[in-house]
Amino acid sequence: MNNRAKQAADEYRHLGGRRLAAFDDNKASTRSWDKDTPEAERFWQTKIATLPDKERAEVQSFLPSIVDESGEPGGRH
Repeated sequence: MNNRAKQAADEYRHLGGRRLAAFDDNKASTRSWDKDTPEAERFWQTKIATLPDKERAEVQSFLPSIVDESGEPGGRH
């Protein structure tokens, strides 16, 4: 699944996906301050949101992190 997870995350981002990965107590989720493009939202809902929790978390692990090196959410300064 690792390669498929990365491919799904890359495709989502390529389509204009803006969700960022968030990990809290070893549970994966996403956050977003900006809306996805309609294409990215459709891809997320049909290809990623429908995955079992473990596989969805693997896809989320390939998204940019909610906390970057600066320690600011979403890389905002």
